[in-house]
Amino acid sequence: MGIKIVPRHGKSLKDKLYIPAIIGGMKTTFTHFKKNLGDVSNLRTMQYPEVQPDDITDRYRGVHRLTKWDDGSEKCVACYMCATACPAQCIFIDAEERFDNVAEKRPKEFKIDLLECVYCGYCVEACPCDAIRMDTGIFSFTASKREDFLVDKKRLMSHERSKDFDNE
Repeated sequence: MGIKIVPRHGKSLKDKLYIPAIIGGMKTTFTHFKKNLGDVSNLRTMQYPEVQPDDITDRYRGVHRLTKWDDGSEKCVACYMCATACPAQCIFIDAEERFDNVAEKRPKEFKIDLLECVYCGYCVEACPCDAIRMDTGIFSFTASKREDFLVDKKRLMSHERSKDFDNE
C-alpha cells in the first residue's frame, strides 16, 4: 500500500532523561564562555538604543507614514484596501465625507496598532493611491505605555520619508 513505518527514537532510559543532550548543551555554553572570557575583543556589543544598527538593508520596512498632497492634505481616500489586506487586522479607519473636490471621502480617523503589526507591507502594496508607505527609516519604535503604540493619523502624517530612501 506504500505505507512506510518510521521507527521511533528515544526509547532508552538514557534518551528519556535527556542527560546527554543537557551535557552537550552545557559543553557548548562553557566552550563559548571560556573563549569569550579569554578574548573580549571578539564580542560584538552595541549600546542600543543610543547606537542604532548599521547592518539594516535598504529593503527593510520601517514604521508607516501617510503621504500628503502638495497642499498638505492626506492622499488617503479611506477605501479600506489597506485594512482589508492587513493579515494582523491592525489598521482602523473611520471615514468622513470630503468637500475639497479631491476625492469623495477621507479618513476621519486612521490608526495603526504597531504592537499588532507584523510589518509585512501588504498595506503598502494594496493602497491604490500610494497613500501609505513604510519608508520612514524608523526601525525601532519604543514607548513606555501600550497606548503610545497606537499611532493616529496626525502622527502618521508627521513622519517624513527617510533620507536613506531618497535614492530610489
